[in-house]
Amino acid sequence: MKRTVVINVVGLSLRLIGEQTPNLKRWMSQGQVATIKPVLPAVTCTAQSTYLTGQWPNQTGIVGNGWYFRDECEVKFWRQSNKLVQAPKIWDVARKIDPSFTCANLFWWYNMYSTVDYGVTPRPMYPADGRKIPDIYTQPADLRPQLQAELGQFPLFKFWGPATSIESSQWIAESAKWVENRVSPTLTLIYLPHLDYCLQKIGCDVGQVSRDLQEIDSLCAELINFYEERGTQVIILSEYGITPVNKPIHINRILREAGLLQVREELGLELLDAGASQAFAVADHQLAHVYVNEPTLLPKVKGLLEEIEGIDWVLDETGKQKYHLDHERAGELVAVAKPEAWFTYYYWLDDQRAPDFARTVDIHRKPGYDPVELFIDPEIAIPQGKIALKLLQKKLGFRYLMDMIPLNANLVKGSHGHLPQSPQDCPVFITHQSNLLPQEAINSVDVFQLMLEHLGVKPTL
Repeated sequence: MKRTVVINVVGLSLRLIGEQTPNLKRWMSQGQVATIKPVLPAVTCTAQSTYLTGQWPNQTGIVGNGWYFRDECEVKFWRQSNKLVQAPKIWDVARKIDPSFTCANLFWWYNMYSTVDYGVTPRPMYPADGRKIPDIYTQPADLRPQLQAELGQFPLFKFWGPATSIESSQWIAESAKWVENRVSPTLTLIYLPHLDYCLQKIGCDVGQVSRDLQEIDSLCAELINFYEERGTQVIILSEYGITPVNKPIHINRILREAGLLQVREELGLELLDAGASQAFAVADHQLAHVYVNEPTLLPKVKGLLEEIEGIDWVLDETGKQKYHLDHERAGELVAVAKPEAWFTYYYWLDDQRAPDFARTVDIHRKPGYDPVELFIDPEIAIPQGKIALKLLQKKLGFRYLMDMIPLNANLVKGSHGHLPQSPQDCPVFITHQSNLLPQEAINSVDVFQLMLEHLGVKPTL
């Protein structure tokens, strides 16, 4: 097989490739580019699973970045077991054709307990004293101490949260080169998340994110040169484009005010009680899965959703089938926001009653995606002083709550998940193997076959 590396530059679209990305612009001009018609929802876990299997969400089961686990009556986001993906992956298919095939997965999601040969993914440690310590999970396990001994501790707090920076993408790139220099996999998958966060936080104006574009452009050029010098084909792609938003939709508050969503009180604060609710929403960027525990209320809930300003579509069973979301993990209804809107997970009606984790970076306890975690609360007078005090508490071994995150959804400037209106905002697939990309637009499920063809595998029937 022909050795291939796939560099996933999250959030990259044709609209962003230009003067601020001279390396990517030049490399693209020497090859061929196609826009990708994104899967719905156009979010990380769904897009990646579609790319790696060639199957729609109703076959992979990955209907979003998280969903309601009906048997546990709990909402869970950012699970990591590859066994959640219910379809064969590209490395399984390629290995059947050529037993010598090897694959390295550097930070693409569902990267634990998979059948890749080499895997690296974020996996913090959570000691009983409440600390969150940056760490990684690797396959094989002995990669973990070797990588962090040579590259340093994975910069988790630069990977997500208010302190996100190019450093996390740089660390991932260095880990990819480290793996390549030692084992030279047939297929290497690299995830570079930098643009994802700045575009949600700052907005989609090229002038406002010029520094970030230049940083990711330089990093891509470094990786392209590194792999091409080693005779490896390079594919640059993205999962989705990010577009401007200015309207947060508090869908769970609306369901609560209608008497459909239930909470329970703990220490004077409110927690979503999904199992006791007649209906509630799992918010995921511009898409929300609405779970209706009482089937007789389905028409009422659908009618309520259709009246909410900012919601573009409400998909019932027929609509879910059209967009390949007819899977048991999906909500009974699926709400899709208008291009300028997005869904919060907020369910409390009084900020004083919000759960303690709402003001922290806590991607696993929140029953929905929260891009406001990218901000430090502007109401904090001296945020650096408060952070220093919290870190001192940590150093002294005291329990502490890093409650620095605001509850102001209007701060978010960019989102994704909805199907874009313009090809300029679609994800891209760029290759120098122009003969393999004869079309200017492809479907998400086509990416799987295109990667196989780059490896030298003939098209499947």
